[in-house]
Amino acid sequence: MENENLLKLKNAALKDIEEANSVDSLNAVRNTYLSKKSELSSLTSQIGQLPPEDRKAFGAALTEVRVAITSAIEEKMTYLKNKELEEKLEKEQIDISLPGISYEPGGRDPFYVIQDEMIEIFLGMGFEVADGPEVEKDLYNFELLNIPKDHPARDMQDTFYINDNELLRTHTSPVQARTMEAKKGAPVRIICPGKTYRRDDDDATHSHQFAQIEGLVIDKGINIGHLKATLELFAKKMFGEKREIRLRSSYFPFTEPSVEVDINCANCGGKGCNMCKGTGYIEILGAGMVHPNVLKMNGYDPEEYSGFAFGVGIDRMAVLRYGIDDIRKLYTNDVRFLKQFKKMS
Repeated sequence: MENENLLKLKNAALKDIEEANSVDSLNAVRNTYLSKKSELSSLTSQIGQLPPEDRKAFGAALTEVRVAITSAIEEKMTYLKNKELEEKLEKEQIDISLPGISYEPGGRDPFYVIQDEMIEIFLGMGFEVADGPEVEKDLYNFELLNIPKDHPARDMQDTFYINDNELLRTHTSPVQARTMEAKKGAPVRIICPGKTYRRDDDDATHSHQFAQIEGLVIDKGINIGHLKATLELFAKKMFGEKREIRLRSSYFPFTEPSVEVDINCANCGGKGCNMCKGTGYIEILGAGMVHPNVLKMNGYDPEEYSGFAFGVGIDRMAVLRYGIDDIRKLYTNDVRFLKQFKKMS
């Protein structure tokens, strides 16, 4: 009786396997006949209830049925998978008569064009590139630059504080302080390119994130004439031999004296126009002679050493060079904007 039931079970399984027309339907057949809750498994668990003399024969018959069903399923599974693959390939066949897809080459962001060019100019003057963390300590961002905690100059820079002692750097000047600390009184000639952060409302001319290249020179006998000559050469290399600069008195807590540096307007040649608001000049950067307090706090004797520092916005240089009307275009990754600068790549 048991062998008749097994034969019926085997035939039913083989029929269902033959009728299965997809991998999913075949997996359903597998679960029906080979899972732990299947009739075959139930019969296997009943072997112990049979008389001892019948157990061996019935067990062998069960194994034969299980092997037959398993082999049939595996054979059918191979067939169905190959069939599905062939159907998929037929659907994905490439029509070689179709025109190819054209990919238009992109262009470098003008920000990076300007940054690389500026770095190259200063490297040609003998400067070295120095780097530092963007999450900076208050000590390096402010205090070692002659800006103690109660100094009103801190109000000039709205700062992203992480805690009482750490912040997103508001300028790349902390790299200067770190370099002076590391040099331990030796001469310095570095530039510090990098991102900076200040709390500001983003608009056509402002961004909460921007980039600077700051420079620092410290040695014996350095004077403001060296500063002017350096920046004059930079302006001519950056904007052309006809560009001239002028220095205007200003204030920065880490330099004394401090100056704003203007370049004569390329649009009107210094005569005055809408671009330069009738002044004939456009401000490009701030600079000055390193404050004696900064020298002293960072391990230099101001009686023996002197130096100058400057800071120029990379974004601002890009805007001036290419006449960009909105600084935010440098950060939005708009392909339509970048296409204008393909020739620079």
